[in-house]
Amino acid sequence: MRFLSAVFLVCVLAAQMRAAEPGGKRILVLCTGNSARSQMAAGFLQSFDPRLKVFSAGTNPSARVNPFAIAAMKEAGVDISSGTPKKVNQFIGESFDFVITVCDDADKSCPTFRGKVGTRVHIGFPDPAKATGTDDEKMTVFRSVRDDIRKRFRAYYETKIR
Repeated sequence: MRFLSAVFLVCVLAAQMRAAEPGGKRILVLCTGNSARSQMAAGFLQSFDPRLKVFSAGTNPSARVNPFAIAAMKEAGVDISSGTPKKVNQFIGESFDFVITVCDDADKSCPTFRGKVGTRVHIGFPDPAKATGTDDEKMTVFRSVRDDIRKRFRAYYETKIR
């Protein structure tokens, strides 16, 4: 009987150690359309640490990921072309270590999560999808927002998530 108790204790301790390992954290990045900022932020987080389980969603998701966001991220070496905008409601009730909103609309209208949310934080960015002008001018805006997302999310990852 003691042998079984010792084995059980070792299994419990091993599970606790795996849970405490860096990485493997569940992160949800929220935006309004889930077509640009949240997709880029999720892409960068996943590229920083492949052990992370990163999801993105929107309060009013677009039909597709913005092609300018895909192009800007490709330039940065991160492929988000297989992403699809998702409605935040499909994640309500799930547990996340971090829920990060990246635009004011999502921060104000984000639903209450019934699951465990360890940390909720807002890291806002202007909406590059509102850029006007030529395709080159729009890409300039997307690159600027992309670079800001990479910089601020890298800092947040290094100081809070890792």
